[in-house]
Amino acid sequence: MPKLVSRNNRKLKWILGILFFLVLIIFLASWYVSGKIKPIVQQELGAIVNKATNGLYDIHFDKVNVNPLTGNASLTEVSLVPDTNVYQKLVAQKKAPNNLYVIKLQKLSIKKFHPFKIYFDKKLEIDLLLFDRPHITMVNKSFAFNEDKLPQPEKSPYDYIKNIFTALHVKTIHFKNASFKYVNNNKVQPDVDTISNITITLKDWLIDSASAKDKSRFYLLKDAYIYLNNYTYATPDSMYYIKASQFEFSASAKKLNIKEFALQPRYAEQEFAKVNGYARDRYSLQLNNIDFHGVNLISYIKNREVLANEMNIANGVLSVFNDNSYPKLEQDKTGKFPHQLLQKIDIPITIKKVNLNQLDISYAEFDKESRQRGRISFNSTSGVITNVTNQYKNKKKNPIIEANLESYLMEQGKLNVGFKFNVMAPKADFSYQGQLLNMDGRQLNYITRPLAMVQIKSCLIRSLAFDIKANEDLASGKVAFTYNDLSLGLMKKHKGGERLKRLGLLSLLANAMVIYSDNPSEDGKFTEAPIHYKRKPTGSFFNFIWKTLFQGVKYSVGFTPKKEAEIKRYVSRFENMKDEREKRRIRRELRRFEKEKNR
Repeated sequence: MPKLVSRNNRKLKWILGILFFLVLIIFLASWYVSGKIKPIVQQELGAIVNKATNGLYDIHFDKVNVNPLTGNASLTEVSLVPDTNVYQKLVAQKKAPNNLYVIKLQKLSIKKFHPFKIYFDKKLEIDLLLFDRPHITMVNKSFAFNEDKLPQPEKSPYDYIKNIFTALHVKTIHFKNASFKYVNNNKVQPDVDTISNITITLKDWLIDSASAKDKSRFYLLKDAYIYLNNYTYATPDSMYYIKASQFEFSASAKKLNIKEFALQPRYAEQEFAKVNGYARDRYSLQLNNIDFHGVNLISYIKNREVLANEMNIANGVLSVFNDNSYPKLEQDKTGKFPHQLLQKIDIPITIKKVNLNQLDISYAEFDKESRQRGRISFNSTSGVITNVTNQYKNKKKNPIIEANLESYLMEQGKLNVGFKFNVMAPKADFSYQGQLLNMDGRQLNYITRPLAMVQIKSCLIRSLAFDIKANEDLASGKVAFTYNDLSLGLMKKHKGGERLKRLGLLSLLANAMVIYSDNPSEDGKFTEAPIHYKRKPTGSFFNFIWKTLFQGVKYSVGFTPKKEAEIKRYVSRFENMKDEREKRRIRRELRRFEKEKNR
C-alpha cells in the first residue's frame, strides 16, 4: 500500500510539473508577444492615425495596459484632436472633410485583440473597442467640393497599415453614455447643440486590401446604431420643453424610430399668458411611434441634411389654448405661414411622404367678454402630406407641398380637406378645398356660445363645401353651405354673473329678418357665397382660413353686410327704446316719491 501511494504521488508531481511548465511557456510567450504589442501601440498607433488622415489628426494617451493572457488592453486619458493648420491647408487643396472631430475620454478598453494572430498572422482582430463616457465634438462646415463624394475613402487606408498588418478588423465599436456636441459653422455665428447620454454602436469596421472599394460599406463600416433615451431640450424662450424618448436608428435598415415626442409647456393654461404678460397661443403636443424610413445617414453626416423617403406618425394629440382676457400682442404675422416657416429652417429637409394617423387636434380659448371657455376639435385626423422640402434643388423640380386630410369635426361631422402650398411663390400662394358632411349644428355651440355669444338652437348641416385660392394677402373662391332648420339665439353676459342669457327679442328679429332657415329654400333657391377676404397683417394662417370660411358661412345663412347693417339699426333702435322706457320708469318713480313726501 505505501508503494502504491508513493507511485501516485510521483504521478501527481509529474502532472503538476508539466502543467506548471506549460503555464510558464504560455506566460513567457504572452510576455514576449506583449513586448511586441506594446511598442506597436505606443510607437506605431499615432503614426498610423496621423498618416491615414493626411496629418489631420493626432492621438494622445498617457498609459497602455496590455494583458496577452486575456487578450485585453486599455489606453488611459485618450484624446483624438485635429491639427487646425493642416485643416486649413486641406481646405485650400479642396481635400478637407466637412466634419472635424474631437474625442476625449478617460479610458479606451480593447476587448479580445487575439495577440497570437498579431504575431503569427500580422492581423489585428478586435472583438470590442469600448469608449466609456466619451466627450465627442463634431464641427460641421459644408464644402461644395465634397457634394458628390462617395462614403468610401479615395485612398485605401490599407496603404497605411500594410507594412504592419495584413488586416485590421474591429467587430464592434461602442460609444457608451457619450456626450455629443454639434457645432454648425455654416452661418456667421456658430450654432451649437449638445446631447448627453447617447449610445453609438458601430459594426464590422474593416481595413484590408479590398474593404475601401466595398460599396456595401460606408466609412469602412457594415452598420451603425444610435440610441438615445429621455432627451430634453429647453426652448430659448423658456416656455417649453422638447422631449423625446427611445430614439433608435439603424444605418443598414435606414430606419429611425422615436417612441414618444412631446412639446411640453412649462406652465399650466391659467399661468401661461400671465407669465408672458399677453395673450399667446399655448401649444401642447404629444406624438407616438414616429418612424422614418429610407433615412440617408451619409447626407446628414456630410451636410446635416435630413433626407427620408417616408415618415409615419401612429397617433397623437395637439392642443392649443389662448387666454384672451390678457392684452393681445399685435404682431405682423406676414411671412409666417407653415410653408414659409419650413423654408426658414436652417437644417435642409426633404421628406417625400408623411403619413398621419389618428391625431386629435383641438383649439380652446377663454373669452374676456363671456368669461367662458370655447372649444373646437378635429378628431381622428389622418392623411398624407407629400414633398415636404426646403431644399432649392428639390423644390425647383416640384414646388408644391400637398396635404390631403380626413377628420371628424367635434367627433361627428366628417371633414375632408386638401391643401396645396407653393413654396416658390413670392406671395406664398396656396389653395384648399374640401367638404364637411352630415352634422348636427348644435355641436358647434361649444365654440359659438362662449366666443361669439351665439347659440345654435337647431341646424342640420348637410354639406359645407369650399374651394379657396389664396396668398398671404387675399383669399377668393366660393362656399356652398347646404343645411335645414337653422335657428339662432343671440346671447349676452348676465349682469353680476358668469353665465350667459339669451336676448329673446333680438334673436326673434335675427331669425325672422336675416337668417335663411333652409338652404336651398323651400322654393329651391340655393345661396352660394362668393369669397373675397383680405387678411389683416396681424392675422395668423389659421385665423385667415377661419375668417375666410366664416365669411362664406355668414353670407350663406343671410348675414350679408347689408343685412348686418339692417339688424344693427334695429338693435340701435331697440336699445334707444329700452333707454326711453327706463327713463320714463325713473320719472314715474320720482313723481310717486314726491306725492308721498307731500302727504
